[in-house]
Amino acid sequence: MNKKTLTKLEYHKIIDILIEQATSFGGKERCKRLKPMTSLPDINTAQEQTAAAFTRIIRKGRPSFGSCNPVGESLKRLEVGAALGSGELLRICKLLENAGQIKAYGRHETVDDAEDCLDIFFQQIEPLTLISTEIRRCIIDEDEISDDASSTLKQIRRSMNQINDKVHSTLSSLVNGSLRTYLQDSIITMRGDRYCIPVKAEYRSQVSGLIHDQSATGSTLFIEPMSVVKLNNDLKELYGKEQEEIQIILARLSADVAEYTESIRTDYKIMTELDFIFARGNLAILMNASKPVFNTKGKIHIREGRHPLLDKKKVVPITVTLGDAFDLLIVTGPNTGGKTVSLKTVGLFTLMGQAGLHIPALDRSELALFENVYADIGDEQSIEQSLSTFSSHMTNIVSFLKHVDEHSLVLFDELNAGTDPTEGAALAIAILSYLHQRGIRTMATTHYSELKVFALSTPGVENACCEFDVETLSPTYRLLIGIPGKSNAFAIAGKLGLPDYIIDDARTHLTEQDESFEDLLTDLETSKRTIRKEQEEIEHYKRELERLEEETRQKRDKLEEQRDRIIREANEKAHEILADAKETADETMRNFHKFGKANISVAEMEKERERLRKKMNATQNSMKTDAKKPKKTYKASDFKLGESVKVLSMNLTGSVTSLPDSKGMSPCRWESCAPQSTFPIWRSSTKRRHIHLPEELVRPAKVKLKWANPLRSVRRLTFLEKRSMRRLPNWISIWMMHRLHISVP
Repeated sequence: MNKKTLTKLEYHKIIDILIEQATSFGGKERCKRLKPMTSLPDINTAQEQTAAAFTRIIRKGRPSFGSCNPVGESLKRLEVGAALGSGELLRICKLLENAGQIKAYGRHETVDDAEDCLDIFFQQIEPLTLISTEIRRCIIDEDEISDDASSTLKQIRRSMNQINDKVHSTLSSLVNGSLRTYLQDSIITMRGDRYCIPVKAEYRSQVSGLIHDQSATGSTLFIEPMSVVKLNNDLKELYGKEQEEIQIILARLSADVAEYTESIRTDYKIMTELDFIFARGNLAILMNASKPVFNTKGKIHIREGRHPLLDKKKVVPITVTLGDAFDLLIVTGPNTGGKTVSLKTVGLFTLMGQAGLHIPALDRSELALFENVYADIGDEQSIEQSLSTFSSHMTNIVSFLKHVDEHSLVLFDELNAGTDPTEGAALAIAILSYLHQRGIRTMATTHYSELKVFALSTPGVENACCEFDVETLSPTYRLLIGIPGKSNAFAIAGKLGLPDYIIDDARTHLTEQDESFEDLLTDLETSKRTIRKEQEEIEHYKRELERLEEETRQKRDKLEEQRDRIIREANEKAHEILADAKETADETMRNFHKFGKANISVAEMEKERERLRKKMNATQNSMKTDAKKPKKTYKASDFKLGESVKVLSMNLTGSVTSLPDSKGMSPCRWESCAPQSTFPIWRSSTKRRHIHLPEELVRPAKVKLKWANPLRSVRRLTFLEKRSMRRLPNWISIWMMHRLHISVP
């Protein structure tokens, strides 16, 4: 990829942001070396890895690779048989502990965690827990070895502590006793690993011992009393043994680690790569970016793209299309209108996408695979090289034309600016025509009106403009494809305070054709704004309709679920009631047989019947639902002949055959009932009168059973018995009659 283009499009600034997302030294170095790729399989693999890291960070948080420090040099020393220091072993230990954490992070703990392309990385990590645990047990810090590292070291340090206690005890008795008057300070100090006391120089002869040091003024001598010389010697000897034992421990640990150098090297390599991948995923989250779709057809379609280096809260998204219906896009409009930003957005997105980075645009944005991107942006005039603005641009263009092909993307900012407008426009048309004829994807910004006409009259070339609000004298930064833009020089000059008479005089120097062309551009831009606004409204209504449809579907699903649940519960309740009714009927049958064979009193039979009646009433009450209260209570005189009525308590419908009497009783003809019955009517609805019977009309009567002949198989019921049977549900009465072979007189 062209290095100058990377600088022009500020690709290095994206890399700087990416480096901040990595947490390890190796990961940061890997980010620094990231360059756009030209192999489509490699690009797709990198994009899949970035997307997988993005998903994992959203679901499980961001993993840390902070302890993944370089250990390559230490591993090389181990391979030649050298022993490592405590600091090097600790770095390897931290690396392995970090590997264990990353290994655990990579596990799929729930069903929702689908496998992805990063699983192969996590599977190759070997935490070597036994090695890291042993190192951590033996080494507390770079300068401290644990007493438990070995039994010998523990014994040596125990002896050292005992001698230390003896030395301090002896010196404390001297400092606080007979030598107190000879001391400069009543303290115990160290000189060269030897315990000493500060003695005044004039009392040197009063204190027997070895002089190890003196103060800068010579007034104080640091003397080791003879009473502790042997103890200090023993302490120094133990110190030497301690160091020897520490070296033995480090050598043993180094030998253990040396057996796994390849595994440790692999862990470091994989963790560095994972840190690099998760840095890309975190950058995508930071930029609210999405995965682009690559193609080899040269088609670019960026949906609502935002330049990643601009403020996310202020940047205006742009939609850019190139390489489908046209391969050359000419962007025009006023200065500071966003033309260069649009140009850089297309170029930078291409570089980011081919580097495996997500782009800050909507999903399903498309990018084309280019082997090279050439950009002529900015002013490179140089006094030292005698280059003017035009010369510097032309130098870049000449170098481009030597290498461009059908797999290149070419970007021009203010093509051929800095020279005579007529010649510059003619030369720009020639350059763009050459690139267009070769089918090279090209995007250029310009102020030349000739290029606007060229785009309007040439197939495969399209105009675009950046909106500019003349009323507020500020650009909207929206890119409108399909119409050329105006420079709005007169409007901007007027808003900035240029007198009207000067602007009017300037208009007289324009030809009628120029004015007509500018008016046409104005009309086109206005029409485009209107169409875009209407499209936005249509999209809004469409989204609202989809939302309402989704809400309706959810409500329907919920109602169907409730219906199914109610039906299921009703069926279960019906089965329970049916089973209970069957049990009641069987019990009744048994009692009939028992009463028929035994001499049972009527009181006992009535008691049994009352118990069964209460049980049936309880079952019926459990099935009742609260009736809706009538909207209006009617008097008896409100009913008319032929009016439809319903008895709610009996679920009977009928019509009024005569007007109610003074007691509120009205004869009615009922469907599926006696030909004519009289009930008091006291509650109704507006259309069909709903009637409730008084309690005394539905209260069961007392029944006396009288058996004609207990020994006969066919029994006849008396009037009271038949009336009692009618109190039972019809199907129970029929079933009982069938079982008892009862005939009704």
